Amino acid sequence: MKKSLFLLLISIFITSSACALNTANANANKGETSDMKIWIQITSESGSHKLSATLVDNSSATAFYNLLKKDPVTIKMSDYSNFEKYGPIGTSLPRNDTQITTTAGDIILYQGNQIAIYYDTNSWNFTLLGKVDGVTQAELKRILGKGDVTAVFEILR
Repeated sequence: MKKSLFLLLISIFITSSACALNTANANANKGETSDMKIWIQITSESGSHKLSATLVDNSSATAFYNLLKKDPVTIKMSDYSNFEKYGPIGTSLPRNDTQITTTAGDIILYQGNQIAIYYDTNSWNFTLLGKVDGVTQAELKRILGKGDVTAVFEILR
């Protein structure tokens, strides 16, 4: 009887540990926010704007943050389909692609080597890196303007 009870308790412990691990992984893939904060200096036809952003808790965002620890990253970004500005990051980062629908302010890793800032919606398999803090869709559209932009990403200090 004691042996059966012991085996039952071990089984419950293992099952609960596996469930907790799956929940943690699911939260990371859903883009739970982290304490990784960055600045994005946007230069566009509307002027120069400094935005803060919060990265999510996944391996892609952590790799991006670690890249920014070395030096700021400057990306020339072009408009795509009137919903995003995108450009090459100059290196490849780990991907955590999932089917998502973007919202204004989402910072996305595309194909592992491009960064996009969304100012409207799109649905696709993307890796969410983070979200611009405290800016409305209208404000972001104005800041990003109609043409190409230069974005400098750096650690918020």
